[in-house]
Amino acid sequence: MQKDPIIPRGPRRAKTASFILLAAFALSLTACGGSGGGKGGASGSPAPLDGPKDTVALYRNNCISCHGGELQGKMGPDSDLRQVGARLDQDQIRRQIAEGGSLMPAFGQRLKTEEIDALAAWLAARK
Repeated sequence: MQKDPIIPRGPRRAKTASFILLAAFALSLTACGGSGGGKGGASGSPAPLDGPKDTVALYRNNCISCHGGELQGKMGPDSDLRQVGARLDQDQIRRQIAEGGSLMPAFGQRLKTEEIDALAAWLAARK
């Protein structure tokens, strides 16, 4: 009986499958942005954003994977926040963060009211 040389069997097959799964998982993490984005230097850290330290930290921890390290948006033109204050006023931005809409999830249960207010004020100034 002759073995099929194309299909690996036993431990080799398990290692190949594990490698493929690990590679796919790593690729999916980089595709969705993780915690980085932007131009970043050799360290891979995103370009600095201007604004209050706590507000920028909130943005980095909650928004960067979809809106990018430089507010450029990663989910289409509606996710570009570089001039969001020209499109929406502070109350509209606050409502969008709290309630979500379209592709954006709601953050009203995840963030405190003060945090949502800080993000909305910071983003509304982007015109």
